Formats: sequence, C-alpha cells, structure tokens
Amino acid sequence: MLSFRKTFVSGVAIAIASTSLFAAPAAAQDAAATEEEGLTEIVVTAQRREENLQDVPLSVDVVSGEKLDAINAGGGDIRAFAGRVPSLNIESSFGRTFPRFYIRGLGNTDFDLNASQPVSIVYDDVVLENPILKGFPVFDVDRVEVLRGPQGTLFGRNTPAGIVKFDSVRPDKEGANYLKASFGRFNTAGIETGIGGKVTDSLSIRGSLSWQRRSDWVDNIDNFNNGGDLEGFADLAARLQVQYAPADNVKLRVTGQYRDFDGTARVFRANLFAPGTNNLVGLGGVNTPFRRDQVRADGLNFQKLKLYSVASNFEYDFGPATLTSVTSWWSGKYTSRGDIDGGVPAGPGFIPFSANSQDDVPDLDQFTQELRISSNNDEGLKYQAGVFYFDESLAIASYNYDTPTGLLPSVTALQQQDSKAWGVFGSLTYPVTEQLSLTAGLRYNDDKRRLDVGRGGFFGAIGNGFAKVQDNNLTWDVSATYEASDAVNLYARVAKGYRAPSIQGRALFVFTTVQDAISTADSETIMSYEAGIKTQFSNRLRFNLSAFKYDLNNAQLTAVGGASNAARLINVDNVAGYGFEAELEARPVDNLSLTAGISYNSAEIDDANAFITGCGGGCTVTDPVRPGSPGIFSIDGNQLPQAPKWSVNWTAGYGVPVAGGEIYAFTDWAYRSNVNFFLYTSAEFNDDHMLEGGLRLGYRTDRFDIAGYVRNITNDASAVGGIDFNNLTGFVNEPRIYGLEASIKF
Repeated sequence: MLSFRKTFVSGVAIAIASTSLFAAPAAAQDAAATEEEGLTEIVVTAQRREENLQDVPLSVDVVSGEKLDAINAGGGDIRAFAGRVPSLNIESSFGRTFPRFYIRGLGNTDFDLNASQPVSIVYDDVVLENPILKGFPVFDVDRVEVLRGPQGTLFGRNTPAGIVKFDSVRPDKEGANYLKASFGRFNTAGIETGIGGKVTDSLSIRGSLSWQRRSDWVDNIDNFNNGGDLEGFADLAARLQVQYAPADNVKLRVTGQYRDFDGTARVFRANLFAPGTNNLVGLGGVNTPFRRDQVRADGLNFQKLKLYSVASNFEYDFGPATLTSVTSWWSGKYTSRGDIDGGVPAGPGFIPFSANSQDDVPDLDQFTQELRISSNNDEGLKYQAGVFYFDESLAIASYNYDTPTGLLPSVTALQQQDSKAWGVFGSLTYPVTEQLSLTAGLRYNDDKRRLDVGRGGFFGAIGNGFAKVQDNNLTWDVSATYEASDAVNLYARVAKGYRAPSIQGRALFVFTTVQDAISTADSETIMSYEAGIKTQFSNRLRFNLSAFKYDLNNAQLTAVGGASNAARLINVDNVAGYGFEAELEARPVDNLSLTAGISYNSAEIDDANAFITGCGGGCTVTDPVRPGSPGIFSIDGNQLPQAPKWSVNWTAGYGVPVAGGEIYAFTDWAYRSNVNFFLYTSAEFNDDHMLEGGLRLGYRTDRFDIAGYVRNITNDASAVGGIDFNNLTGFVNEPRIYGLEASIKF
C-alpha cells in the first residue's frame, strides 16, 4: 500500500497562518512598518483565509523577521522557540532530533519513538505526527505560527492542545533570495540560502538549503571505553519547490525535502543534582562547581537521522469557492544510542549499575491526504469543509545494555506500529451585524492503531504480544467576534478537542512478560473556554489579552523512568487548567521597536485515585505515599511536568541610519518559572527558573547585513530534564554561543 503511495505522492504544501505581536525593528520583517509609519496591519491565515490578526477569534502568535533570525543564530534548532511565545515550551532528551512540545501546560514527556503528543506540528500544510519528524530544521521560512487551544475544524489533524505551524517562502515570491553564513564558538558554523522566482509566466522554482555543524565541545574526561568528546553534530536539510500555474485559477506546487543529521546523542549527567535539592553539582560531588563542558560517560554514543518527503498542493478556483488538495509522504530512518546512567562505574557519585540504551527506527512511512473546499466571498456566509486521511507504518527496535562495553544487549524489543485515521471537518462564519460575527465548526474523527512487540534477552525469546486501540469522536467549536470600536475587538470561544487512544511498548531492564511492557491509554477529550480582547489604539501600540480555562477529561499521561526505565501510559480523571496570555507590541518612536509577552498556566492533575511509582534511585519524593504501599505516591494536585506557571519574553530593537544603511541592535529574552520533570514531585527533579537572552549588533543595508551575535548571553545553566531510574541523572540547556553572521539579499 505504501509503495503505491510513494509513487502516487507528488508535492507538499503549507497554507500557514501568521499572527503576532512579535515584530522586529523597521525594515526587518513584513509585519513591521517602515520607520515613518509605525505598526501596520498583520494579515494572518489562522482560519484558512487572509484576515487581520485583530479580527481572529483565537489566541494566536507568530515569530517572524528579526526575532526569527535571532532565534536561529548560533546553530539554534527548534527548541530555541521555547518561551519565545507565551504558553509554549519545547524540550528534548534526544537533543535536536526528537522535540517535545507543550502548549498551556499540555504535552507528553514520553521518550519512546511512537509517543503521541497533544501538540500538532504542521509544516507547509502537512501534519508531522512522529516525534523524529517534528524536529525538521527551520530555514527559509516566512513565519512560525502558534495556535493555542483545541484545533481540528479547519485543519487536517485534530489536536487538543494547539498547533505550531511553519510556512516556507513560496517559489513565486519576488525579492526573497538570500545567502547567509555564520561562524562562532565551538566551531559552530552555518550556511543557509533560499533562491527562486519565476522561470516563465507560469513556472516558478525555489531551492532552499540549511547546513549547521558544531565540534564536540563536552570533554569526556575519563575517555572510558574510548568514549571521546560529545555534543557535536552536522545537520544538512534541503527543500525544492516547483510551482506551475497555467491559468489564474489553477496552481500546483510540488515540494521535496531532505534531512541528514549525524552527531552524538544527548549528554546525560550522573548525579547532577545534590541529594535533597535541585542544585547542580560538579563531577567531584556536592562541594565542586558544576561545569557544562565536562562529563564522565561511557562510550558508544551516536545519533543518525535521515528524512525524505515529497508532497503536492493543488488549488483550483472555480469562482464561488476554491478546491485544495494536499498530498504528502514522509519517510525516515533513525538510530540513537547514549549513556542513560550518565557516568562510568567509578562515578561521578554512586551508580548502582551501568546502562546504555539504543532506540532505532528502521523504517517510518507517513502518508496524508487532505481535500478541502472554501468559499471565496468577503461578505455574507463563509464556509469551509474538508476530509483528511492519515496512514503511518512505524518499525522500532530498542536495545538495553547492562555493561558499559555494550556489545550484547540484555533485552531487545522489536515493535511494529500501524496507525490509520480519517476525519471530516467543516466551519461556517456568519456576520450577524456589522460588528458581530459568529463561527461554528464540527469534526468527526476515526482512529485505529495496532502495536506488535517481540522481546528477547540473553536467554532467548521472552515472548510476543500486541495491543489494539480504536475510537471515534465528534468535536466542535463555537466562537464570536465583536468589534466594540475601530480600536477594540472582543472575542470568545468554546471548543471541544480530542486525542486518539495510544499504545506504548518498552524493553525493560528486568525480565518480565511481554504484556507487562505494553500499556494503552484511552482517548482523552478537552473542553476549552477562552475569551480575549485585541486592541490597537494607534499605529504605535498594539495590546492583546486572552484568558482561558479547560478541563482535560480522561487525560493521557506517561509515567516515565523508574527502576525499570519504563514509559507507561495511564489515564487520570481530569487535568484542570486555567491562565492567561498577554502580548504587547510598541513603536514609541521611529527606529525603536519593543515587544513583550507574559503567560500564566495552571495545569493540575485532579484525580484522588491517581498513583504512580516514584524514582528508581536516590531522589526525595515529596508526594503523599499511598497507605500500605511504600514507593507508590499520589500525584493528585501536581502541576503537569514541563509546564511552568509563568513565562515572560521581551525584545527590543533600535536602528540608527548611517550612510545608506543603519547600525542596529536587537535583543531578545525569555524567562520561565519552576518546572517539574516527572508526574511525581521531588526535591531534585525540577528546576527553579531559567532566563536566556540574546543580543545582535550589526550594520545592514537593503542588500547586506553583517552582525555579531550572542545566544544565552548570561550563560544561564539550568536543568531542563532528568532520568530517574538509576541515580540523580539530568541534562541541561545549551551553553553561551557567540559569533559572526553575514548575509546578502539578491
């Protein structure tokens, strides 16, 4: 079936949306105005049609222009967007190849390669389902858009938490050719380019390329088992778009993409936390300072990823409406091996036993087809409707090694997962009066999944097992927009969202039956309530505020780690969430632009019968113990993992005209409050706060830009995750990176 689809597929597409309060200095991005004009209207497509951001009844944000350039500087990957948009967090225990997304506290800490995430990633109109697809590099992109809250009545794939969308520069866009090169600390180098335009009146082509590399910069001081230094990488990605428009009402765009990543896996650090606290300690124990550039780790650390995709986007405008077809095929292969105990037999600290694990994807194939129709009228009743089909075949091989030499695995698990889903969706918008507009959407979802697992160990086969899940569900949303004045819009939205049931299998270190390594979670539903105000009183100031509340029923959660290094799915009765997002964009004087965003998220488990096991080695769990069950703890009332209650971001840009160009400065900052790493709470596995900032100083004209940059300028050292099965192992954020970057537009 998939071989047939491989020949059938022909193109990729994105009809991404954009909106935002994050603009950059003058002449730096399309959303910003010229120096004399101040702020201008931001046109977005969050509802699959071009609209003013202020008219959209959704909490939407966008990163573009100078802020996007700053985030990508210094070899940054998709995780660098964490905190740059209110209520958005991104982290990974795999590094650059397996990001985990969280919106309004909702995400999934699962580290297995078939993990289901409640945040959807849409790249050029194509949903990227598997985690290894979601880290595709961000290059030659117009905008990155974040839609918060349940989505599905306008998009091919439903999601209970939100969508992060990436919109590539189109092949027919004029004046968008560029070449950019950079070099910085740790031999961090990058080349990025996008070149295209019209070849004939009907044919346009655009080629884009991104290459990044960094030397191994973490000193493996023992060189145990010929471990070598760590954290280096080489990452190559390319995109080719061909667009054919033989008539004004017909357009076909075909896109091919490729990625080749070769580097080391994420560096884990044994006994990173001082017992009884979350303080970071050095390799010599609690009395030594933490050093990010040193580790004592086993060898056999590597990570390789190859991705391929081809897709087509076909549009036919037959007057009253436009028919759009988006067809896509993605394929990938992946292998990642690392030292999950974070040390060597001699330390640092006490390590009960050595453990090295490897997770491979020998084969991933994802096929999607979306067909939708949308009205073209600007007045009166507007409509959209579509159908969506998803088919994924995923093979996973997991190996656990109990010795640092790791030549033979103690336990092996081979998994085959097959998933199919389809949906029908539609939306109507009707202007009741000149001031009041109502929108209603409906979606039917049907999902099926099967996972087959075979496990073996030193003594032969342990057994085979399988699990199947399926469900169907009806989701909907209703929203209203009221234009209180030319400067003030009010909106409210109620939405029901849904996530399909999930299956998880894991090769454990202990010899249990195969069925013990398979867990399932029933589907979850969410009821979300949101209201907001969007204001723009002049072309100098824009301020938006949204407040929300949700109830996530039968919530799918993952209990990760523990003594067996498991990833086990559970359902809890409810997660109760509420909070707000506020965003400000100002241009108080010419040449100066300011932005700020703040969010508060409470996302607490509400289930008196929710109990899980605690950590597998050395941590101090602070949750109540279940009566009569030592080692089993209540998680009722806990904030969800990787969900900071507070996040704040701000930027400032200033330019001084000089000799046909300008000297400019741009700085961007992101702060987040305490995050917990697991479902249970402990004294060690959390981080109090993180503050990362960047600075860019340079000179630019209409064609040239040369600048110096610094990322994580204060060299903030914060833990961003942990591994709890063996000792107090954790991993930390990226170091300070500085360098030079030059670009030319042509």
